[in-house]
Order: sequence, then structure tokens, then C-alpha cells
Amino acid sequence: MADLPTIDMVRTGENINKLRKQAGLSVRDLQNIFGFATPQAIYKWQQGAALPSIDNLVVLAAVLQVCIDDILVIDIVAQLSIGA
Repeated sequence: MADLPTIDMVRTGENINKLRKQAGLSVRDLQNIFGFATPQAIYKWQQGAALPSIDNLVVLAAVLQVCIDDILVIDIVAQLSIGA
């Protein structure tokens, strides 16, 4: 059995919210940066209902001036049986 990493969506969302506030940005600020018509995607990220796409994650890390690893919360809970 091998342990596989998984993203904790709720804790990652909490992290996005915390980092956004630390950067002094509002949800509306992020909405404008990403060019979203509504702020719903940002709220979904913060609630852990969805994750940013890889492209948006890279931009989010740059905007928040952190590494992607500082945004994502990784758990190792899934197991995979490797072998024949």
C-alpha cells in the first residue's frame, strides 16, 4: 500500500480566505484581478466547495505573494495498492 496526497478543500478554502485578508484584498479585488463577472468563484474557493484551476492557482499565489504550497492544504489519507 502507498499513501497518496489529497487536497483538503475546506482547509485550503480557509487558507485562501486568511491569506487574502492578510494581503489586504477584498473578494471584489480578487474578482477584478481574475476578470470574473461575479465573485461566486472566489466564495466557492473560500468555502471549500471548489478549487481554483491550476492557472488561477498560479495567479492567486502571485497576487497573494506566497508559494502555491502555502495555499494548498495537503492530507495523506488515500491509499493505493501498487503491484501485480
